Amino acid sequence: MTSLIRRCLLAVAVALATLAVPAPAQAASYAASSNPILFVHGWNSSASTWNTMISRFQANGWPSSHLRAFSYNTSQSNATTAATIRQEVDNLLAATGAAQVDIVTHSMGGLSSRYYLKNIAASNVDRWVSLGGPNHGTSSANTCFSTACVEMRVGSTFLANLNAGDETPGTPTYGTWWSSCDGVINPADSTVLSGARNTRTACIGHLSLTTDATVYAQVRDFVNP
Repeated sequence: MTSLIRRCLLAVAVALATLAVPAPAQAASYAASSNPILFVHGWNSSASTWNTMISRFQANGWPSSHLRAFSYNTSQSNATTAATIRQEVDNLLAATGAAQVDIVTHSMGGLSSRYYLKNIAASNVDRWVSLGGPNHGTSSANTCFSTACVEMRVGSTFLANLNAGDETPGTPTYGTWWSSCDGVINPADSTVLSGARNTRTACIGHLSLTTDATVYAQVRDFVNP
């Protein structure tokens, strides 16, 4: 009788252990069905902005070869940066053999990437993400004077042209995340785009949009529906 009980307990333990295993399988499923991702940082920043988010994508099964962040001159026009994005997208597609990429952006990175989508090659992109992007301008840009800063100002010619007509052109699916506690994007809902899936986050700061675990999980599921 004791032996039978032990065998039953062992069977239960094995069953429970099996139920605990799905995490690696789930991670593999993300990688198998996902596009490579290009990350575009914002003003006065660098590729290191994405270290936390990239490590989380890797933990969920995305291979490092499918996750690309790059640094660029954040003083130059967003139109100039869009040309760099074109090169980065083309290189990522060639390196991975994928048909499309997803683009995840923070702050001003949303503007150059939107310029790329509107004026260069929207068909290369499946999903586009803006985390705290100044899509309709921010008063914070009134205190700096580079070309990029002028373009970020509310009412700038650059933004007027970028937002003219359809704010979410082409075939990509657009998603934005914004926080009422952003502190850098003023007004905070400047990020919201007509035609996008717009998500208001918890009360978190501007830089925390790239490291917050909840935002990451939402972005992960958005780019891998």
